[in-house]
Order: sequence, then structure tokens, then C-alpha cells
Amino acid sequence: MALRKELFDHIRSRRTQLGLAIRVTVAAAAAYAIATALHLLLPLWAVLTSLIVTQMSVGRSLKATRDYMLGTIGGAVYGGAIAILIPYSSEAGLLGLLVLSVAPLAFIAAINPSLSAATVTAVIVLLVPTMHHSDPMASAIDRVSEVAVGAVTGLLVSFLVLPSRAVRQIRASAATLLELIADAFTELLAGLTRGRDNDALHRIQDGIGTAMVSLNAIGSEAERERAARLSSGPDTGPLLRTILRLRHDVVMIGRATVVPLPADVQTRLAGPLAEVSTVIARFLRSAASALREGAGAPPIHPVHVALQHYAEAVASVRHDGLIRGQPGDTAERFFALGFSLEQMHQNLCDLDRVVGEWSEAAAGKSGRVAE
Repeated sequence: MALRKELFDHIRSRRTQLGLAIRVTVAAAAAYAIATALHLLLPLWAVLTSLIVTQMSVGRSLKATRDYMLGTIGGAVYGGAIAILIPYSSEAGLLGLLVLSVAPLAFIAAINPSLSAATVTAVIVLLVPTMHHSDPMASAIDRVSEVAVGAVTGLLVSFLVLPSRAVRQIRASAATLLELIADAFTELLAGLTRGRDNDALHRIQDGIGTAMVSLNAIGSEAERERAARLSSGPDTGPLLRTILRLRHDVVMIGRATVVPLPADVQTRLAGPLAEVSTVIARFLRSAASALREGAGAPPIHPVHVALQHYAEAVASVRHDGLIRGQPGDTAERFFALGFSLEQMHQNLCDLDRVVGEWSEAAAGKSGRVAE
């Protein structure tokens, strides 16, 4: 029973990936069946196209379909025109046409990768007639028809079979990023009193960078869905910008905590720093949970209190002259840390507001479903 529950929980945690696998399978089978029923020359290309355009989210499928269709049509027109307007009668002539077809389209694809399908299509339009003894115009029409069947099939499956919206995915991605920022923040502040584990910190920072790239990509997909009125929800911009600023805050704090504080300053600030670390990390993780579950934003008042206690401790340290006489770089890092925490405080207030907006949107959607 325990093993079954563990397996169920594991599958449930991967339901987005499982949904994609099911959509891809359905799209491939449907594309093959439709291409065969229409007696297309190469059903293979319909199947491959359906695999390409069936993506993790509807927004990504829209972009993949648009890019692949534009590239296919452009490549078919160009490859067909080359084959029709420049006749050849030898292998050397065919080789020359192949170079003439590939070179300019490969250059365009290097500038605009979304048109990379054009090069492949032009080659197919040029070479398939030599294998099937058909004319270039028919080859171009066949290629566009095969891709169109695959693209439309993949897009419809993305809409109809376990559809996955980028707006939902962005919640999970943003939550993961907030948890990584919380881990990095805790490790950085701990380094002020005990030294820090640079290997662990590098792993966390690498994870933040990777998660940030993923979040930005999903944000673009979510906005594409919103523009097409395929999904509703808050503008993703404020959430992405707030998390990016928090990421920058962690970078600045990292620069200010390269080495531990002087021993006498550590003694005075250890308690307030521990409170700041615990409270802010807890707030970030609670905000992550709120985003995942669509729950209300966590209370931010403890963050205000912890940072106020730290500010009072810093004022006491300065009043007692513990920074005077310290090396210039030590004093610079001391004041940079205070400035970075102030900036982070402002950004945490923004995060509190943004998470509240996303929670209200989720509650509103649930209310409409219940009605």
C-alpha cells in the first residue's frame, strides 16, 4: 500500500510531464491516421510535425506552430522556385541547386532561428522529386500539405487533450525560484558569522540562473496565451520583474558577504541577522507555497519587524564606533549589506502585493468554477 501511494504521489508530481507525453502520443497517432486517409505522399512529415508543435503549454504550441508553418511555406516557395526556374540535367547541376537552396536559407535561419524549418523544407522540395520522379511544384504542395496536417493536428490536440496552460506552469516555476532564492539568502547570511560553503552556494546560484531562464520562457508563453485570449489571469510582468529584482538582491548580498564580519561586530549582529535570515527565508517559502496552491499571501509583518531590529542593531554598532578603524573594504561591505537588505525589503513588499494578486485571481477562478 505504501509503495502504491508513493508511486501515485510521484506520478502526481509529474502530471504536467505525463500530460505532455499523452498529448504527443495522441497527436502522432492522429496525424498519421489523417495523413494516411488523405493519401499524402509522406505521412512521416505529418507525424514529425505534430511532435514538434505539441509542446508543454498551449502558448508554446502556438509559437511552435507559427514558426514551423512560416518556415515550411517559405522553404517550399523558395525551393520550388529554384527547382522550376533553374533546370538541371546532371548530378553536378543538382549539387549546385542544393548549394543555392541551402546557403541563403541557412543564413536567414542563423539570424532568425524560428525559420530554421525553411532550410529543411527547401532541401526536401528539391530532392524528393529525384527519388519519386515527380515535379517540384507537386513536391512543394505535398510538403506544405503534410506539415499543415501535422501542425493543425498537434495544435488541436494541445487545445483539447489535457491542455496545459502556461499561466498554471508559471506558478510552479516562480515558486521553485523563490525557494532557491530563500536557500541562497540563508547560506549568504550564515556566511557572515561562520564562513560560507562556496560549493553549496555555487550549486544554488546555478540553479537560480537555470530557473530564471525557464521562468522567463514560460512568462512569454503565458503572455502569448493571454494575447490570444486562451487564458486569463494577472499580467506576468510584475511577478517576473519582482523575482528578478530579488535575484539581484541576492547577488548584491553575496558581494557584501565575501568574508565574515569582524568578531566584535558579529557578536552584536548575530542575533538580528539570524532573525532576518529565518523570517525572510520563511516568507519566501510561504510565498512559494501560496503561488503553487493559489492561497493568500503570507503575512509580511514579521519581515518588517526583523529588519527593524537589524536596523536598530546596526545603529547601535555605528554609535559605539565599532566600524571606525576597520579596513575600508570591511566598512564598505558592512554598509552595502544594509543597503541591499533595504532594497530587498522593498522588493519583498512588492512580492507580497503580487502574490496577493495571483491568489485573488486563483480564488476568483475557483469561485466561477463553483458557480
